[in-house]
Amino acid sequence: MAKADKSAAIAELTDKFRESGAAVLTEYRGLTVAQLTELRNSLREHATYAVVKNTLTERAAKDAGVTAFDGMLQGPSAIAFVTGDPVEAAKGLRDFAKANPLLVIKGGVLDGKPLEAGDITKLANLESRETLLAKLAGAMNASLSQAVYLFAAPLNQAARTVDALRAKVEQEGPVADAAPATEEAPAAAEATEDVAEGGDES
Repeated sequence: MAKADKSAAIAELTDKFRESGAAVLTEYRGLTVAQLTELRNSLREHATYAVVKNTLTERAAKDAGVTAFDGMLQGPSAIAFVTGDPVEAAKGLRDFAKANPLLVIKGGVLDGKPLEAGDITKLANLESRETLLAKLAGAMNASLSQAVYLFAAPLNQAARTVDALRAKVEQEGPVADAAPATEEAPAAAEATEDVAEGGDES
């Protein structure tokens, strides 16, 4: 490979490391082109699976500040550069490795932290981001519904009381302006008190 081509390849790999939230190193010795294509397609929504040259990848990882693959870049290597959900990408790699034991998951990096092969299996066993968000949204909706009910109850009660007062006024008619204050005021106060105490029977 010409020097310019090597530099371009290193720069491209460096960018992939920097742009990815996670990366998983695998060894694909013995897998066919068709099997690798199948794996790429299964990961497409969450990761880009690329066959890499070890020496160039070592340089690129160093340039990107990734140390998780130190000493692990041996044999035919390919890396899943994860730009989507790392849990779903880990599930895809785990499931493919179960069906195709020739794929060996060697390690990885997640948010700058190194992962061993066992850590990637644990990651694969977690619930996906979408599932967790759905559960969180469900819990929040339940809490919000309860809060809305608690706020609405006193308002509904007040509205019923106002409606009862309005109905009583309409039934008895407006208080005459010429009526003596000493006679009408106690009666109005008594009527208001009765409604306030008994207006929320429902």
